[in-house]
Amino acid sequence: MTAHVLLIEDEPNIAEAIRFILMRDGLKVSTHSSGADAIEAVRSTQPDLLILDLMLPGMSGFDILSALRADPQTEDLPVLMLTAKGQVRDRAAAERAGVDAFMSKPFSNTEMLASVRALVPR
Repeated sequence: MTAHVLLIEDEPNIAEAIRFILMRDGLKVSTHSSGADAIEAVRSTQPDLLILDLMLPGMSGFDILSALRADPQTEDLPVLMLTAKGQVRDRAAAERAGVDAFMSKPFSNTEMLASVRALVPR
């Protein structure tokens, strides 16, 4: 069974690049671009891994992550958080919210694949 990754990223070029990298590696990838209904997107797609941008329109990645961790259906979902802001305080806040891994933009294809492979069940 192919692992399913849900990517919530509002920058189309970044979303397409990540989607391409992961699909080429044999993963099923769904994309979503809004924070406002991101939680519903997670619930409806039931991914094996969530890649979540920190800054999204409608709801922040931190708020989405907190809501997912508070829900028994999604509390154990592996989450890789992406951000253009790589400051220590962002990483600390993401860790407090329950993120599994954190990646700063820009990132390399190799770095993305290594992080996803470490988090997604194969």
